[in-house]
Amino acid sequence: MKYRYQTVGTCSQQIDFEIDDNNILSNVQFYGGCNGNLKGIGRLVEGQPVADVISRLEGIPCGMKSTSCPDQLATALKKVMAKRNANA
Repeated sequence: MKYRYQTVGTCSQQIDFEIDDNNILSNVQFYGGCNGNLKGIGRLVEGQPVADVISRLEGIPCGMKSTSCPDQLATALKKVMAKRNANA
């Protein structure tokens, strides 16, 4: 299923991604932000279980900010998984 998340507190404004029925992440695309770095993050998390991606990226700051683009991806994934688990 496809998802879209509006980021908060980062240079990127939006993240689009897909999660399949086995909770595997794919097609991660950031809009705005540091293009090369965010493409790299997207490729590194491609095909990974959502829980693994959350545990690796959650809590990463960016400079003096308390969040980052990777942290925002973890936040988005946590919100999606909470909704999916509530509907299960």
